[in-house]
Amino acid sequence: MDTERWDHVPFRAGDIVISSPPKCGTTWTQMICALLIFQTPALPRALDAISRWPDVLTHRLDDVLADLEAQPHRRFMKTHTPLDGLPFDDRITYICVARDPRDVAISWDNHSDNADLDVAMAMRAVAVGMDDIDPSTPTGLPERSESARERFWSWIDNDDTLVGLPALCRHLSTFWQARDEPNVLLLHYDDLKTDLEGQMRGLAARLGIEIPEQRWPELLNAASFDAMRARADELAPEITLWRDPHRFFNRGASGQWRDLLDQDDLRRYETRVRELFEPDLARWVHRGPVIT
Repeated sequence: MDTERWDHVPFRAGDIVISSPPKCGTTWTQMICALLIFQTPALPRALDAISRWPDVLTHRLDDVLADLEAQPHRRFMKTHTPLDGLPFDDRITYICVARDPRDVAISWDNHSDNADLDVAMAMRAVAVGMDDIDPSTPTGLPERSESARERFWSWIDNDDTLVGLPALCRHLSTFWQARDEPNVLLLHYDDLKTDLEGQMRGLAARLGIEIPEQRWPELLNAASFDAMRARADELAPEITLWRDPHRFFNRGASGQWRDLLDQDDLRRYETRVRELFEPDLARWVHRGPVIT
């Protein structure tokens, strides 16, 4: 990603920026915003063609900006850049979705296995070239361990700026510190799972969008995980990037980590969380103590 590309985005009053760590519910929130804005499940284009990602390097910036300029509807954009890496504008609503990091790690494991890195690099080469990449630097993913537990800990201990527990903590912290700002909204994946209607109605109210009561059942159904998975070819981002677009919406479950981690793992994980998270944020994102 190139976060400086955001400096070239001419914002409009009412724009929405969805900024979440990977695998926390970004696409879900994009779909919810689309349903609230268009008030119909029948989207005019594929979701990622409507809700653009300005700082990703698989698309030319000029093309993204031209597309955004041509959009007559209320715009909602995606990014995985933390709040402190984005231009802050009082006219914009910034939304972040958090998720239990243990579930994020497991979801990322499936995500990375499903991605075709060669396709991603080819898209990047066409969009922005490869001149900024040192040819001596490996561009592939490290060899995948056969152990799901080892892959979990690789994510937890990864100090990469985008992927891993430290990156997730840094991202959420920028929103946590700004959570009292009137144009900053923190959502939680588990709340979307357990009370989708309440969360969607609350978001509509926060965005100042009025939905006729008779439309709610159809919109709520379209925002369900099963309905989105059935429309993976239309809703998965960068559709050619995935070996199987339906795997992008893999399980969508909370608590998957319970099938993998034992008490020793949880104690080790708790130590790592204490190193990275402030206590209030740790309790909020884990929905209580790490070990119960």
